[in-house]
Amino acid sequence: MKLYNIAVVGTGAVGSTILQVLEERNFPIGSLKLLATKNSAGKILNFKGKEYTIEETKKESFIGVDIALFAGGKASEIYAAAAADMGVIVIDNSSFFRMDKDVPLVVPEVNPEAVKKHNGIIANPNCSTIQMCVALKPINDFSRIKRVIVSTYQAVSGAGQEAMDELVDQTKEVLSGKKASVKMFQHQIAMNLIPHIDIFKDNFYTKEEMKMTLETQKIFNDYNMKISTTAVRVPILRSHSEAITVETEEKITRDKALKLFEDCDGIVLQDDPINNIYPMPFFTSNTDEVYVGRIREDLAFDNGLSFFVVADQLRKGAATNAIQIAELLVRENMVGVK
Repeated sequence: MKLYNIAVVGTGAVGSTILQVLEERNFPIGSLKLLATKNSAGKILNFKGKEYTIEETKKESFIGVDIALFAGGKASEIYAAAAADMGVIVIDNSSFFRMDKDVPLVVPEVNPEAVKKHNGIIANPNCSTIQMCVALKPINDFSRIKRVIVSTYQAVSGAGQEAMDELVDQTKEVLSGKKASVKMFQHQIAMNLIPHIDIFKDNFYTKEEMKMTLETQKIFNDYNMKISTTAVRVPILRSHSEAITVETEEKITRDKALKLFEDCDGIVLQDDPINNIYPMPFFTSNTDEVYVGRIREDLAFDNGLSFFVVADQLRKGAATNAIQIAELLVRENMVGVK
């Protein structure tokens, strides 16, 4: 088996999950570099029973690397293009390259053919976009989706480890009768919902909401697909949920939708309302699939369908999707081709 030289850039929540998924999926690694900021350099991480020392990220760090998995953040802006110029294939989790017309935005279950158009950089979509697109794919394949209305219920881990710690701390404070200490979010998140993720744009949608709209159109290569998003932060530690309504050109019955979802790679169908079986964050954390349930013919549109989608945003929404892209490149024999 051919082995590949891998660099993981960033060792926070996403970077650590990338290492976990690489090990679980037994990706064919020849050598491994762990790169991060100067503050993290020198720390030791374990991978497959071997200790690795984190190195400070520099341009020369990418010499001899085949695939660099960027966990996101400022490093992508500083080093990704330089790494690509050295012949490295960069798979980037940041938002920096996603809307670049020369950079493919890839969800392997949805648009795997897009990887063939890369010029050294492949963008990983927003976590909420990824799980929605996986769920939209079988519907759109059967009948083109004209309109999407989605409300997200996003876990605090989407804002990092400090946000998770704040939810836990605030919950303890509130339950003990104390005032919650607010640092990471605009308001107290414990026992609350915040309909505000990222900054507001001129159209009064947030940047997070517009990411889902623009990225989904790019992934499906359908800029006439109308998408309206409301992104909400909820007091859940892990796994994002989405309530989605679509309007299709042809009517899709509930029974047909069940069959479409059941036959789709990467989707776990959980739809047995009589027995209270439907997707929930508590049961889907630390998994790689997209869970779909609560499927029903929508009452507002003649050709409408509504359903509920849940996925672990650190895994399928980031690390796993990135590694699936790397696996796709390996299968297509696209790594090491200069």
